[in-house]
Amino acid sequence: MLQTVRIIIKGKVQAVFFRQSTKEKAIGLNITGHVKNLPDGTVEIIATANEEQLQELLQWCNHGPPRAVVTDIISTPVPLQPFNNFIIIR
Repeated sequence: MLQTVRIIIKGKVQAVFFRQSTKEKAIGLNITGHVKNLPDGTVEIIATANEEQLQELLQWCNHGPPRAVVTDIISTPVPLQPFNNFIIIR
């Protein structure tokens, strides 16, 4: 069953290819949605997939790409949002 989550990743997560790496991971997991940097230095992901796919993405978010230093992750269920693909919002 599809569900949508909002994930906020805190730490050194901007200027370390987090958005591009997230897009590649999400596409590999057949997850749709988007990723963007927020003004407060965090990264926001809105992702739609089944629970197993979302759990894999969350596990990956705990470390992110090699240069990232993740200090906290907040995952919140949100109303189901259908997307056609996974994109980076600039």
